Amino acid sequence: MSRSNKKNTAPLDEVMLAMDVVDTLRHSEKLVARELGEEEREGALMERLRKVYSQQGIDVPDRILREGVAALNEARFAYTPPTGGVGYMLAKIYVSRKKWGKPVLVIALAAIIGFAGYNFAYKPFVEGQANAAIERVQIELPARLDQLLAQIKSTSKVESAVVTANETAARGKTAAASSDASRAEQAIAELTATLAQLQNEYRLQIVNREGEDTGVWTYPDVNENARNYYIIVEAIGTDGDAQTLTVLNEENGQAELVSQWGVRVSEVVFNGVRDDKVDDGIIQNNIMGLKQYGYLDVDYVLPVLGGEITQW
Repeated sequence: MSRSNKKNTAPLDEVMLAMDVVDTLRHSEKLVARELGEEEREGALMERLRKVYSQQGIDVPDRILREGVAALNEARFAYTPPTGGVGYMLAKIYVSRKKWGKPVLVIALAAIIGFAGYNFAYKPFVEGQANAAIERVQIELPARLDQLLAQIKSTSKVESAVVTANETAARGKTAAASSDASRAEQAIAELTATLAQLQNEYRLQIVNREGEDTGVWTYPDVNENARNYYIIVEAIGTDGDAQTLTVLNEENGQAELVSQWGVRVSEVVFNGVRDDKVDDGIIQNNIMGLKQYGYLDVDYVLPVLGGEITQW
């Protein structure tokens, strides 16, 4: 048993000794003349090695010395670092990881956060907004159109208002079906204005206050020899306050929000109102017309010619 162990360990000792010989040669070879021939060089190395190991008190057989010299010549125990290939490049990258590791980690984390933020936050938010917009245009706006149309039908006392409202609602639904929110909202605005006009109540009263005009006349651009006569009025609501209404100025074609405006009448009506005021300073018949709930237009008490002005 012990003999077997000795036989197994001997070769390892010889190898280690040969490696030591080679290492000694590497450090001592420069002391040997390089100009010597191969045989002379080997002999010189052998002699040098004997002296080195003799000084250390180590008895090394010539066989081991020759094997060491041969190993030196064959570079058997020399390490030659790799100079290329994928493995070499990967190894260099790994070894230098302290230089590039932190920046790459930061970039990788930023990329991960950006990817996660885009896919799990921004993208769902945008999709949610888009879905909400689609739902609003194709569901909420048509529902609002139906609601306004139903209110107009229940409020209106004139068939023309219902017919116009039906056409407006149909136009708005067509726009909503094609995701045209702008046109659908325009239809809603028109129906809202119609409903407000139907629900409004006021009396059209002639202005009769000191320092304010009751009537005016103007010269039309098309005929400067003629006159247009206007009675100045205001809308007094059921609460007794003057209302502000949108009135189309026939002279410039502009719709304006005003609290007083002029209604065009004939010269005869104009003179009748003037005479009523001149009589005692008070206009006895000061009601120009009535706007009743459920109707679009004013029911005039005095005859009018259909034009209005907002400035004079």
